[in-house]
Amino acid sequence: MNPAPWRSAAALVFVEDVASPELSAEDAHHLSRVLRLRPGSELCLSDGVGSVRSAELGDRGTLAGLGDVQGAPPTTDGVTVGVVPPKGERLEWLVGRLCELGVDRISLLESERSVVRWDEARWGRAEERLRRVVRSASAQSRRPRWPELERADLRSRLAAGVPVADLDGRPPDAGDRELLVGPEGGWSEAERALADAGGGRVQLAADVLRVETAAVAAASALALARLGALRG
Repeated sequence: MNPAPWRSAAALVFVEDVASPELSAEDAHHLSRVLRLRPGSELCLSDGVGSVRSAELGDRGTLAGLGDVQGAPPTTDGVTVGVVPPKGERLEWLVGRLCELGVDRISLLESERSVVRWDEARWGRAEERLRRVVRSASAQSRRPRWPELERADLRSRLAAGVPVADLDGRPPDAGDRELLVGPEGGWSEAERALADAGGGRVQLAADVLRVETAAVAAASALALARLGALRG
């Protein structure tokens, strides 16, 4: 079986339109100056939402040897990590790691003990930064589809039976496809009660974790469970 082009190519590069692809100045610099690729190196181009195309690196940041536009396989048994965001660069680091671990949806939540609270203007700026992180992490980890990035309502997810990460909980199991990670101060008693009435609690470690560590642990547990199920 031939490997997927985004795995076998020298680099995966995201472009605005795979039908009429152009390398940005930043990507051209990265390919030639950072990765040290030479003209003729095989590339895989993607739009991040399902279309891919093979190409070769041309001279001076151009593209050559364009192949046919193809579809990347759709996501099956998608996994979601919901998280109450930590401050600043810690959130960007967290989103990058979840992307690398194969999380399909990253839900940003607001809880009673949230430190980060966005109005629409602040969210717009944060979203722009986080989508750049998603793009970079997806290229590095060779995933041609970007994960969804959304703001979600915590109480709705709890009412839907999604379990929360908590020190006093059960181990993750193969049926888990979504986990919610709380803020630095932990879940409130009311939020724990809602979780107990729905999906319950899941323990990710023996001791208290930072938000970003807990999110990575949740993503790892979900990714490994899905991989085990797919290999059957």
